[in-house]
Amino acid sequence: MSALIASFYFFYFALIGVHVIFVPKILAMVGYDPLHIGIILASAPLVRFAMPFLFLRGFRLNQHTFYTALALMLVGATGFYPALSHFYPLLGVNILFGIGISLVLPYVEVIALEHIGKERYGRIRLFGSLGFIAVALVLVKFLTAPYIGIDFLIAMASLTLSFGALIGIKQVHTPTGECASKEEGCTFSIFGHIPLWIGFFLMQVSFGPFYNFFTIYATDHGVSLDTTVWLWSFGVIAEIAMFYFQGPLLRGNLGRLLQLTAFVTALRWLIVALFPESTPLLFAAQSLHAFSFALFHSSAIGMLFHLYKARRLAQQFFFGISYGLGGFIGAVGAGILYQYTPALLFVGGSIAALGAAIAFKISNR
Repeated sequence: MSALIASFYFFYFALIGVHVIFVPKILAMVGYDPLHIGIILASAPLVRFAMPFLFLRGFRLNQHTFYTALALMLVGATGFYPALSHFYPLLGVNILFGIGISLVLPYVEVIALEHIGKERYGRIRLFGSLGFIAVALVLVKFLTAPYIGIDFLIAMASLTLSFGALIGIKQVHTPTGECASKEEGCTFSIFGHIPLWIGFFLMQVSFGPFYNFFTIYATDHGVSLDTTVWLWSFGVIAEIAMFYFQGPLLRGNLGRLLQLTAFVTALRWLIVALFPESTPLLFAAQSLHAFSFALFHSSAIGMLFHLYKARRLAQQFFFGISYGLGGFIGAVGAGILYQYTPALLFVGGSIAALGAAIAFKISNR
């Protein structure tokens, strides 16, 4: 099972890499302005936010739902091809894509934590980082036309579906300690840990400028596309190193780790805001991805795994409130900032990350 999970992570995050690194550039190549790019890219995170509430109404993230989500992910990716030049159809297929990716990862995350534990989780999850960096380094050499990027998106979605389906076939039982759906709906609540969830939300708001506009931002400041891809890749290398060695850190106070990662993230975005033309400082900022993504992500899902008995639903809400609602607000906000006050793009991200650090500090009292 570990090999299947590692393979799934590799291709799932390769798919995310195409969507995050190259789709904004592809949309700009086609002729979309920053605000429309922000709206299109914000639609998938908004779906991520909405989906968990359906599960409070009786839906279950079971094997059948997982397979359906895999299919929607592939249909959405394939739909980019005919819809690319048309705003509303493209918005629609991106929503389908968002529904798919919002469901498949929480399902696999719980399986991964159950099989390998939080201390060893990073050494499997790092295969996702390898997939992300691999597709970045390969696609940058071939992206001479917008539809080449869409071909890669479809290919990665197909491979993600294949390995996801194999995991679904092998995982035929409910994970240990998982509640029945009715019990999940009755017992799960975010209200006992409001500052924690506010921190999750603000942390992903802070990533809006990075995930949606970093490629455009860097190249607009004179950094070549090749160098920009290496900046993305360097951040992922730092992330891989943290995933591999973070095990001992996760035996400590997870709340303090969340505070640290948010504060480091605020510093990271401030560096990008102040020194957009300095390649060495941009690389230094990217090295902090080890904290702002890898250590943050593992600390967050590890904490939720132990705070809540309804583990799949907790992971659903984590992805929904952070990567979903936070990603949506971050994408729209970044689009507005970059359209009207581009110099403040990453200053806004830094302020949001500092707010997350304060929320995590309150939560850890």
